[in-house]
This record gives sequence, structure tokens and C-alpha cells, in this order.
Amino acid sequence: MARDLSPKFKRSRSEGMDLHPDLDKAGTAKSPLIRKAYKPGVHGPKMKRVKVTNYGVQLREKQKAKRIYGILEKQFRNYYKKALTSGEETGDIILSLLESRVDNIIYRLGFAKTRPAARQMVSHGHIKINDKKSKTPSTHIKIGDKIEVIQRIAENPKFQENIKAINRRTADWLVLNGTSAKVVAEPDINEPKTLIDVRHIVEFYSR
Repeated sequence: MARDLSPKFKRSRSEGMDLHPDLDKAGTAKSPLIRKAYKPGVHGPKMKRVKVTNYGVQLREKQKAKRIYGILEKQFRNYYKKALTSGEETGDIILSLLESRVDNIIYRLGFAKTRPAARQMVSHGHIKINDKKSKTPSTHIKIGDKIEVIQRIAENPKFQENIKAINRRTADWLVLNGTSAKVVAEPDINEPKTLIDVRHIVEFYSR
């Protein structure tokens, strides 16, 4: 299963924004984003600001989206192709596909502190979809599907403590009941739209 193993804060410095706000050091004085407010690499501190081309803007927006959701190029391009043939707004469908991944839903439900942690929960077999164990983080969830944490993990005191510590607001399109939830509507893409200008992504792939 391919995944991006590059350092998380290095990704954030590359994009000039905090891609992982749930990490302990994010936004604090200890955060590399504050201590090293420049691009990563040996020439980062001395790098002069240059005018970014349209291509550069589009590329950075695509890279940002990939890094937020933790997916690689081939899969992201496939999402674009699927959205393009949907007959609907391409950018909106891309965001909807990203949001409906089971690893993202586990994150939205507050079962995991970060998306990488949510991905790990799924790949380790800790999640069931419609009463069947799933180990594929990219599985897309539809309206009416039920997602739940397996009993052994759900009853673990440490897991219960972690859920209380995370205390994340559940997305309106999900109904949470303890350690299980149900999808009751299409994903709300308004929040990711504030982070990702999906128009640039569509323009990048349609060149």
C-alpha cells in the first residue's frame, strides 16, 4: 500500500501552511513552521522570493490537497478522471471523493487524532464497514453505510481516553453513536474548500 513517508512538517513548510494542525507541535513555539519559516532544503534560508507562475500555483494547490489527505499522484489523478466523467462540477466531485474515503471519515468522527492515524486504524483492521472488516483506507463510503470500531478496540480504555481528548465536532453528514456512525448525506465540502482552491487543480490536469 503506497503512502507518503516524507516528514510531515517538511510537507507543511513546502506548502507554506500547516497541513497537519492536529499534531502536538502545530501552531506552537516548538513548531518547525515557526522556528523555520522558510522552505525546506539546504538553500531554504537563503532562497529569494520569486514570482510564481500560473503553473506553479496550480502545482502547489494539487500537492497541498494530496498531502492533506495523504494520497499519491496516481490515485489523485484517478479521482480527477472519475470526477471529469461524472457530468457534475469536477472540482466539487474531487473534494467529495476525498472526503468520502473511510480513513477521512474515521478522522472526521474523532476516532483518530490525525488522518495518518486514521489510515493506520483502517489498515490494521480496526474498522468495520456494514459489519464487515475493512483494511483499505481508500474505500469510498456511501449514504446509508455504517462505520464502526471493532469491539476489542472500542472497549480499550486507552482508546476511550483518546476519543475524549480529541473531542472533535462530528461533521453534519455523519451521525455518531458511541463508536459507530452512519453516513446520512453527501460529504460537506465547504470546509475543504477553505483550504484548497480546487479550481487550480482542475486547471492543472486539464492543461
